[in-house]
This record gives sequence, C-alpha cells and structure tokens, in this order.
Amino acid sequence: MKKRTRGAWFNLIGAAIALVLGAQTAQGLTLQEMTRLQGHGESVLWGYGIVVGLPGTGDKSGNVEREQLLAKLGETARSPVADLASISNAKNVALVQVSCRVPREGAKAGDRLDCHVMARYDATSLKGGRLFITPLMDPIGRQQVYAYAEGAIMLDDETIPTTGRVRLGSQISTDIDMQVIAPDGTLTLDIEPQYAGWTTAKLIANSINQDRAGIADGATEIARAADAKSVVVRVPAPELGNPANFIGDIMSIRLDPSLLDLPARVIINEKRSSIVISRDVEITGVAIAHKDLVITELDPPRSPTPDNPDVNRSRWTATGTPDFERSSPKLTDLVRALRQLDVPVADQIDILSKMQREGMLHAQFITE
Repeated sequence: MKKRTRGAWFNLIGAAIALVLGAQTAQGLTLQEMTRLQGHGESVLWGYGIVVGLPGTGDKSGNVEREQLLAKLGETARSPVADLASISNAKNVALVQVSCRVPREGAKAGDRLDCHVMARYDATSLKGGRLFITPLMDPIGRQQVYAYAEGAIMLDDETIPTTGRVRLGSQISTDIDMQVIAPDGTLTLDIEPQYAGWTTAKLIANSINQDRAGIADGATEIARAADAKSVVVRVPAPELGNPANFIGDIMSIRLDPSLLDLPARVIINEKRSSIVISRDVEITGVAIAHKDLVITELDPPRSPTPDNPDVNRSRWTATGTPDFERSSPKLTDLVRALRQLDVPVADQIDILSKMQREGMLHAQFITE
C-alpha cells in the first residue's frame, strides 16, 4: 500500500472540507437547518410489558408483580388464572420496561417507531423472546395510551442481554401533535447552539421581515430577536387557521453563512455521539496519547539540523498509518483525519476534552 505523508492526508481532507463548505456557502443555510420550532421536542412513551418465549432465561419464581400481570392478561383474554402459584415457576417469561422515543416533530396515528426493552427484575437474557402487546403512555402520568408495542426482541449488544429493541415495534394509536403557535398568535424559533448569538438572531429576524416585505406591499415587521437564542414571529391573522404554508415558507428561507459573525465553537453531545465544530477553530501545539492513538505537534518548531531534522511524528498504532510530514492543521482537519482512520466518536470526544482541559482549543467548548 502506498504511503502518504501527513501533509498529503491533510491536503486531501482539506480539499474535501473545502468542497463541502463551498457547496454550503453557495446554497446557503435554511432556517430549518439553523433553528427549531419551540414546542417541537422529543418525547418518550413508556409502559410495563411481558416478554414471552424465553429459553429458560426469564424471571425467577416468586416475582409477585410479574405473576399479577400474567393473571391480568389471562383475565383480559378470558382465560383466568385460578391460582398465582400455578404460574410462579414460568421461567420463559420476563417483566420488562418498554419505552419509545417520539421525534420532535411529533407522530401520527399509524406511524411505526422503534421501541426499547429492558428487563425489570432478574431475567438473565431477553434473547429469543417476543414482547407481548404492551400499551405505551405519556411520561407525566396522565394514563393516556398513545401507542402499542409488540414484536421480536433484538439485542443491541450481546454483552448486555437484558436490554434490546423491537424494530418498528411501536405503532402510534393517537396523533401526537407538537403545539408551536402560542395563544397570542406567535411562534418562536429556537436557534441551534452552534449558530446562537445576537448577530444570528438579528439576521434571522431581518431575513424573515425582508422575505415578507417582498410579497406584500407595505408589509409590517413580523419577526424580532427575543434574545441571543430565539426569534419570535407573529403569524399573520389570515394564516392562523392553516399555518402550515406560512411555517414552511419561513423555514425554507436561506441565509448566506458568510454573514454569520460567530465565535469559534466546539459543541459536544455525548448522548448523540456528535461533534460540531465551527471551521475557524485553531489549536495550539499538542502531544496527546489516547489508547492506541498518539498525536504529536511541536510549537514553536525547532531549528532543523542534519542530526535533528524538523520532523514531527504522528502515529496511529492501531491502523499502522505511516509517519507524516509536519503541518499545522486546524481542529476540523484533525477531526476529519481521525474519522478517516475510523477512530470512534467516543474516543474523538475524549481527545477533544483533554485538549480543552489543557488549553489547546482556542474556542468555546460546549457540552450538551
């Protein structure tokens, strides 16, 4: 395999970044990419259920809650259980907690979503089992059923056999609509963290007002920056009855990214395994060893001599990547290189966190 110098790697990565950012600049960012409607937000439905058909890996005997639930299911199916003791030794059954995450836009009756299943008591494995029909309720105790879950259990991780999921196992039974228009006829756009700032909020408000002025003579301003993270928009009275078109038009407005005067930022979300970096983040010379990965930078550079040339080595022992020439990449270059070398996102986050603690990242470091 042909060896690449580090300069070659970063030139290749930089070209890819330039293409992506160039295309983004040419097309602009839509408000849908930069904001979300306040009122939209992920929600979780949940319930207790029974996994059946387990190969002897279910709950142990003496679990009263499980036995009562089995008895109740028997009554519902018009097959009452005469004595709880008769079902106490059933090891092919496990009581489980079931949850379903509804996307921030909501869901309509008939939509199917994944559901997650976790053993509630002492079952040793859910592998091979099937979730029996389970009603799912809202998380705040109103006891209203919004979905039903059922299906074969799939383990996400064989080393954790007491948790799994049912692919598309939850079917929504009642529309879950996210209310975005306030009683006063306004809606609020919450700016995503990587774009938030007074400059951005004012730019979004001005763009909405200019867009409306372009389609109506004498149009009044309908948008204002409420703070650095949100913009309030007044929905025109004729649109209140059916605001979908108005909201669609607003969210499709495009902004030129070059107009955004944002500070350098690194935004980490460990739960979603995501890293967001503004493209102007710079790093200081750094030397980091993380598991099998070794990254080294010297700053300031030393004066080269025949016996001590100006060579700085970066070594990835897990992949056998060759030594590279010295360069001074920005943080985006470093992260792109780590991704090309298949360094897991969790390890990337650990590396960036260490760099931030050592003062090597010249940017705001935000952990969501």
